[in-house]
Amino acid sequence: MKLSTREDIEAPISYVFGRISDFAHFERRAMRQGIAVSRRAEGDAQVGTIWDIAFAFRGRPRKVQAELTKLDPDQAVEVDSRSDGLTAKTQIELIALSATRTRVLVSFDMRAKTLTARLLLQSLKLAKAKLTKRFKARVLDYAENVEDDYRRGN
Repeated sequence: MKLSTREDIEAPISYVFGRISDFAHFERRAMRQGIAVSRRAEGDAQVGTIWDIAFAFRGRPRKVQAELTKLDPDQAVEVDSRSDGLTAKTQIELIALSATRTRVLVSFDMRAKTLTARLLLQSLKLAKAKLTKRFKARVLDYAENVEDDYRRGN
């Protein structure tokens, strides 16, 4: 199952890349939402960095291992995730439309490797329209936050 969207942000590509590659910020944000996140390596995230993530979904505890597989400055970020028979690939690509405008392309592709995971994925596919709407709304909200922070000089 694949979800994707794109948003244009009124900020330079280097600023937007700095925000989408601020993994420490995403770790703190997840922890505030009750998700346990631990990075296996110290220091700045780089290709090969792995995170162990634990959270509850549909009343059951879940564990995910996420690995940063691509980090091209001012171009792209890619993270591969594995959990209980599911694999997912998150891709974020940046395109400079002008000196102060950046297009962000975000895609999330999930695949099942086991029968149990296929059942979970099938139930998600039944709600794909709702999930797509929520996915697009979250990406839009994030893009607006980046834009607002850039305007304020943060």
